[in-house]
Amino acid sequence: MRTLVQKFGGTSLSDAQARSHAIGHMKKALADSYNLVVVVSAMGRKGEPYATDSLLELIRQNGNCLPAREKDLLLHCGELISAAVMCSLLEAENVPSVVLTGAQAGIRTNERFGDARIESIQPSRIMQALSEGKVVIVPGFQGETSQGDVTTLGRGGSDTTATALGSALRAECVDIFTDVDGIFTADPRIVNKAKPIEKVTYAEICNMAYQGAKVIHPRAVEIAMEAHIPIRVRSTFSDSLGTLVTKADESMPDGRRLKDRFVTGIAHVSPVTQIKVAAQEGQYDLSLNVFKTMAIHQISVDFINVNISGVTYTVFQHESDRAIAVLRSMGYFPEVVTDCAKVSVIGGGMNGVPGIMARIVESLTERDIPILQSADSNATIWVLVKESDMVHAIQALHHSFQLDKT
Repeated sequence: MRTLVQKFGGTSLSDAQARSHAIGHMKKALADSYNLVVVVSAMGRKGEPYATDSLLELIRQNGNCLPAREKDLLLHCGELISAAVMCSLLEAENVPSVVLTGAQAGIRTNERFGDARIESIQPSRIMQALSEGKVVIVPGFQGETSQGDVTTLGRGGSDTTATALGSALRAECVDIFTDVDGIFTADPRIVNKAKPIEKVTYAEICNMAYQGAKVIHPRAVEIAMEAHIPIRVRSTFSDSLGTLVTKADESMPDGRRLKDRFVTGIAHVSPVTQIKVAAQEGQYDLSLNVFKTMAIHQISVDFINVNISGVTYTVFQHESDRAIAVLRSMGYFPEVVTDCAKVSVIGGGMNGVPGIMARIVESLTERDIPILQSADSNATIWVLVKESDMVHAIQALHHSFQLDKT
């Protein structure tokens, strides 16, 4: 019998209507003769009572001194509540179901509280429940250490739970249900002509996710890619199959094969701050000193350019004051540009194709958008622009690469 993993995000469970749609997708999978494992996030978003951010706010208002281990004990409760609610709804529909916590589902992690990594999964209890004809509901975002301590998996943890379980169970597919109809060529709130993408490769969606597309976490995609398990990113509120994430040479469900695209989509991250530190003559250890110090202070760096004249990189804007203070304490005088945005042009078919960078520069130059910095890889070209130019830059690049005609 085939196994399917379905994951429902917080917006897919936030109210009675959304939960009704989720139940409908579960019943459809059962009607199609799947063994069904359901992974759930905490219900709703910040401000709603069971959302993870709401639980964090509770601690901020009450001492704000909770140790990391105890914070994980609190944060995993949101997913437990969702799992219990969905179990009740399924039972009301005469669908036998059972809730297994991350620990009961066999998810073992390291001891990095708040951002744990899955080390192994022993899904014997899941398989036993499936053999008994039950839907297994697993709260996402959580696991257990070898010492029996509860851990949470950090941002995108429920996505990671879903694909990791899919890998352990050799599932036919992992469905990630969200509030949008799949993955788009750009953020549809910024580009009103953005198109849903029918199929995307693991590598392309990883790049899109790392560069700011928030539909699925890249760590979850990497797990699925390693296990060769397809992912479908779908809307809870429609019957559309959304976007298929799979290998480059995999056929669509109707047998068609898609050609490589030079550009698949445009992603963005903002706000970020650009920092430049100039090297003095003969100062060859500048980059080592700068990046080692950023690491010691746990300041994440990105968009790195290193050359003999100095280093240039970006940090998230909320970390910029701390980064600048650290550099000045070392005797450096950084040049700082705040309120920037990183815009990424992503496509699995751009490697070795001449003219992609020229078109990017031309598109932005025609609209008087200065490029503060650029970099590239096999499947991505990044440009740094002022945040005030971000929307026009994304729209210009989307139009230039004719993604509105995809």
